[in-house]
Amino acid sequence: MTAAPFDLQLQRITYLRGPNIWTYRPVMEVWLDLGALEQSPSNALPGFTDRLLALLPALEEHHCGVGERGGFIQRLREGTWAGHILEHCVIELLNLAGMPTGFGQTRSTSQPGVYRMVFRARNEQVGRAALMQGHALLLAAINDQPFDVKAAVDVVREAIDDCYLGPSTACIVGAATDRRIPHIRLNDGNLVQLGYGAAQRRIWTAETDLTGAIAETIAGDKDLTKTLLKACGVPVPEGVVVASPEEAWEAAQDIGLPVVVKPTDANHGRGVTLDLSKREDIEAAFKVADAEGSEVIVETFIRGNEHRMLVVGGQLVAAARGDEAWITADGQHTVTQLIDSQINSDPRRGTTEDHPLNRLDPREDPVIMLDLQRQGFGLDDVPPVGKRLLVQRNGNVAIDCTDDVHPEVAHSVCLAAKAVGLDIAGIDLVCEDIRRPLQAQGGAIVEVNAGPGLLMHLKPAEGQPRPVGQAIVEHLFPSDQDSDGDRPGRIPIVGVAGSQGTATIARAVAWLVHLSGRPTALACQDGLFIGSRRIERAGKQYWDQSHRLLMNRDARAAVFENPASLILDDGLPYDRCHVGVVTDFEGWQNLARHDVREADHLHKVLRTQIDVVFSDGAGVLNANDARVAALAELCDGEVLFYGHEVDGQLPAALVDHLAQGGRAAVLRQGTVRLQQGASSVATLDVAGLLERHGMGGDTALTHALLAAVASAWGFGISPELIAAGIETFPLRAPA
Repeated sequence: MTAAPFDLQLQRITYLRGPNIWTYRPVMEVWLDLGALEQSPSNALPGFTDRLLALLPALEEHHCGVGERGGFIQRLREGTWAGHILEHCVIELLNLAGMPTGFGQTRSTSQPGVYRMVFRARNEQVGRAALMQGHALLLAAINDQPFDVKAAVDVVREAIDDCYLGPSTACIVGAATDRRIPHIRLNDGNLVQLGYGAAQRRIWTAETDLTGAIAETIAGDKDLTKTLLKACGVPVPEGVVVASPEEAWEAAQDIGLPVVVKPTDANHGRGVTLDLSKREDIEAAFKVADAEGSEVIVETFIRGNEHRMLVVGGQLVAAARGDEAWITADGQHTVTQLIDSQINSDPRRGTTEDHPLNRLDPREDPVIMLDLQRQGFGLDDVPPVGKRLLVQRNGNVAIDCTDDVHPEVAHSVCLAAKAVGLDIAGIDLVCEDIRRPLQAQGGAIVEVNAGPGLLMHLKPAEGQPRPVGQAIVEHLFPSDQDSDGDRPGRIPIVGVAGSQGTATIARAVAWLVHLSGRPTALACQDGLFIGSRRIERAGKQYWDQSHRLLMNRDARAAVFENPASLILDDGLPYDRCHVGVVTDFEGWQNLARHDVREADHLHKVLRTQIDVVFSDGAGVLNANDARVAALAELCDGEVLFYGHEVDGQLPAALVDHLAQGGRAAVLRQGTVRLQQGASSVATLDVAGLLERHGMGGDTALTHALLAAVASAWGFGISPELIAAGIETFPLRAPA
């Protein structure tokens, strides 16, 4: 009787989108039931390790906990469990699919045979695809069944292609990340917000929210663009808009042969036919151009190579040169076969964004077909041996020449971008030598493009890649405008974690921050607010609601209430904060589904709020809870305690903190004192305030106000404004 195959059940899959108990970054958390595999580690499965390595030989590179190459293989041969192995299978599939991933962990739970496995996942759909393929691969290796690794990698790669940012957008986002500017993807495409709240900027590929609609419209009208450039003294080819093939021929004669025929509003070189002198060629080129755009223009033909110049914020940051594509006949093969063997065989050519040059498909490009026809050949013809045929005149702009650009050329292209009004522009010019001024060689600017592609500068076919993403981020967030203590793209954020009075604390802090002159967004269980206006009630999608507040351009600061369940289910709704508050370790009884079985288990959860505090920020901690006070050692910023007397004594942690010159908010007999070391900075009569509102003796509210006062002080609000602001704070939550 054949034994039943081993199984490995995926009990629960959770995508943690923000900082969480595992890491600062988004991860996929998977609960696994090993079943019978709990009794069968890798070294107890005959032939398993060799089968797995045959499927994924690059596992040899995984260091694992051993810390050196081959470390994971060592663990396999010594014996490790299926959850840990699945972690490495998923990571390797992501690596093979082109999304390198290094982070993963697997931990046991209180349930025998059940584990939690996590791995870095930049995108939920990609993470799920990799998990499912890794799960299938692992079971195939365990049960000695066939598995198609290539097909699995293709599935993951397809998910990446469907979900991931294009190369232009990705390089800008990457440059922003390098400067620690957060980003939020606003749609399934390439619309991305860089920064939070009022400090944000937006990009859509290489267009920004500084790119004007009028400028973009002008750039789309080639005839109007030329008029504006000519008025500025920028050399442009003479041209006439025409409405028919006959008019095209007449215009060509008036301008002077040879000419160029192209659409007025197409891009990427579509419909552009060059170096035309015969009437039949010009009339045929009109039809090609007319199919690509709304109008057709006939221009003087400028001799030389096509160049693409990238201008960002009035500065030339990159330049690339094009080259013609030719074939040489051998007397045996057709034109199509020669194009494939002599041009498309170049590994730099392809159909994906990984290739700096496009694969040529003459049947899909009427301009190529027209050029071949002008030379007297069709795709199925066999040209005589030695015959050279020009296949493509433009479209091969991928040779970096940034360092060769003459200063006068750089000035001309920057002036062209300014004349059109574009903050980021791709300037197309034609000249024979980019090292000489345009006027001296009869060169000219032929197009100005909004939203230019960046791939040719990021991955040139020849030459040095250029840091164009960094240039665009610098344009959006000038580093020389950063003041002391400010971070580009960021607004001050306060996060309040715990369970006791956290909504009141969050409301009070938001109130005080707002009074300090910063319109403040607030997310708490009482609702979502901008200033005093509630814009939404808190619902089941609380993380999404909170995160959306960071998209609001009115928000110059933000305050978030973060219950432990939010951190466990989704992660924090922001990446870093200026003030992190932790109140208590209560409420653990409601977190059994996360394997939280006692108060001490909340340490890993609530420390997340303190882990994300900036080094110049503040961690605000309840000194009356020793477990909370112990989080102080994890805070990169200042620690500011708050606490009250119990049996006439203040908490030891608070007393020691003050003795070392630290700051604390101290509650004694209804009065809050803001103290730094032995000095009292300010006094607030909280008990009297509550009495005046008919809430005297409300201990929970008193402690919440104590925490709020401490948090506002940690935020940097003056004690005088805190005292005045707390008097006007609406103590009752909105209905």
